[in-house]
Amino acid sequence: MSTWFDRPTRPRIVPTVVIILGVALFGLIALTPAPAILTMGFQAHKTTTTLQSSATATSTQTTAQTITGQTTTGNGGPSGPHYDLNIHGIVQGGSASTSSNGHDIFVPLQGKCPIILSPGSFQVLDANCLDGSAAFQLPNPVASTTTTTITTTYSVWVRALAKPGGSSSTTTCATDLTGALVCSTAQFVTVETRSNGKSVFSNVSSNLLFVSQCINGQLTRTSLFSSTLQNYFWSYDNNGLKLLQLRFYQLPTTVAASGTAC
Repeated sequence: MSTWFDRPTRPRIVPTVVIILGVALFGLIALTPAPAILTMGFQAHKTTTTLQSSATATSTQTTAQTITGQTTTGNGGPSGPHYDLNIHGIVQGGSASTSSNGHDIFVPLQGKCPIILSPGSFQVLDANCLDGSAAFQLPNPVASTTTTTITTTYSVWVRALAKPGGSSSTTTCATDLTGALVCSTAQFVTVETRSNGKSVFSNVSSNLLFVSQCINGQLTRTSLFSSTLQNYFWSYDNNGLKLLQLRFYQLPTTVAASGTAC
């Protein structure tokens, strides 16, 4: 019985088998990289998609932060256009900076100092309160008045900075038409540096933009530069505060008008 491997037929069969095996092996080699190429292409597409998604998420987050930042800030104050005024406490024997950028006033680290106020655009007129007085210019604050409220054209926010431990108080004063001194008795600003945590702003518009008194249970409130008083100033009393920061924002504040209960 003959077989595939009988001597007479072996020479013909072996080359044929070799050719068939060679073709099959070549086919396997040609086909094997395809899944790898497909996998690499998918991974590349997936990576691109991930990067695009990350970019979109970052853009969305930035937009959200920008929108949020227009209404509030991490320091407690509002966001938006504002004018900065920095009041620096200087130790006895120190001197005011000669390179002021127009936003700084220098006061004694201990004791009182009058900051003379006059109407006009925001501007430091005299930065040196170490020689007796300083001068600051700011707009008329009143936008509208009703029988019970007064609305300002801008707002004043304040916070204490520098190292903890110092404090200051600011009282709005003026003189009446006879020359007698009139100062706020019901409201004044007292600011202390924080003992811990972040220093945040507070709205003090009702304190610094008006001369306010409570007389017999009735509020008497006169806005800065009203003709009923004259010679307006802030009486700044420092007790070791090295830096008081004031910000004037283009935002209205509504306060109680004269005649309301206090």
